[in-house]
Amino acid sequence: MSLNKKQRLQILSTVRKRVLGNHFNVAGIDYTNWSKVFDDRSAGLVDGDLPQFEAGIQALLQELQSSHTGFYNERPSRLFSQHTINATLATFEDDADKRWYFLDVFEDGPAHKVGIKPGDVLHKVDGLACLSPTQPPFRTGCTHVLSVSGARGEDGREVSLVIPKVKGNKNLPPILPPKSIVHSVLSPGVGLVRITWFPGSMGLEFAQSLDAAIADLKAKNCERLIVDLRGNIGGGLGFARLASYLCPGEVVIGYSVTPKRLRKGLRTADLEHVRYPSSKLGFAKTLTRFALRDKSIFLMTQGLGKQPFHGRTAILVNHWTNSAAEMLASFASENKLATIIGAKTAGNVLGAVNFKAGAGYFLRLPIFGWYTTKGNCVEGNGVIPDLAVGVDPYRLNAGVDEQMIAANELVSSLP
Repeated sequence: MSLNKKQRLQILSTVRKRVLGNHFNVAGIDYTNWSKVFDDRSAGLVDGDLPQFEAGIQALLQELQSSHTGFYNERPSRLFSQHTINATLATFEDDADKRWYFLDVFEDGPAHKVGIKPGDVLHKVDGLACLSPTQPPFRTGCTHVLSVSGARGEDGREVSLVIPKVKGNKNLPPILPPKSIVHSVLSPGVGLVRITWFPGSMGLEFAQSLDAAIADLKAKNCERLIVDLRGNIGGGLGFARLASYLCPGEVVIGYSVTPKRLRKGLRTADLEHVRYPSSKLGFAKTLTRFALRDKSIFLMTQGLGKQPFHGRTAILVNHWTNSAAEMLASFASENKLATIIGAKTAGNVLGAVNFKAGAGYFLRLPIFGWYTTKGNCVEGNGVIPDLAVGVDPYRLNAGVDEQMIAANELVSSLP
């Protein structure tokens, strides 16, 4: 693929215009200075090679200091593990070489299908050594050969990992969606729901899947619940359905704020309260109401009534828990609806959309901020667990999930 000078100038113009017109400035960036830097670098980006052009725009966007910000082609060649092989990576802190090991491995994803399990060590990708802090990217639409072993170096092997083609669009960044929800009975009376992402901008199908999972667990006499959000990549409004299951009545989950409302001066008392709809018709009516309005609102739960696991719920998080999953965790933590267990979350909590930038490229920008009911901003801060529990990769590789054990022990001990 190549881009001529006219195409590059058009892309640069679109990126600049969209940032100045739509970007949610959570970090308080001086746009005048940013624009000057942008203009100064543009000439070099127009004349450089294609990788330099793409990397240069990415570097300019990084200076906005916000999550959910990126520049990508609709047919990306290199992405990170969470979005491609459906697994997250962490490092051995006591290893002199800082090797990567697999932390979260999502069911039915490419890594899971070839037998990779949590705690396995990643030594090489296509013959090249993988050392921290550079996380190995993966190409889509191809097969990678991974050299892996157990945590102690045993069971060394090579696996061929097939990654399907991934195409980004204006609705979804270029990711290979993991299986969104898996549930099971963890121990007598304790139900487990693992959610790796919240698919769909409105989340109606996810809400139906969650309803079925909760109904099945209640039918199996589960009166205690563990929600596993470790590695969750975020997603859409379906998280509000899960939030609705955590409390009996209609409760404020948090509120969104657009750049327009910030420029006018934010008064939270003026924000409208909107209950998460439960049907396509409800969504249509809500969208119609706000089509021509500023979309700064308080988002409410649905009032699903008392659940048997209320007061006996734990939520698992880690540093790969992102976006909508952090909105859910912060809501549960602030309202004391569940005990948060694990490690501090990523702190990537902004509402974003994708804009066409031309020549098959998209610009992803945050267009609204998200705040908790008390006005706390999770972006850049993350959600701190009530009970911090670390991960021992050796024990994890042996099948001992200490965070899950802690959650099971806690909910089982509650009256």
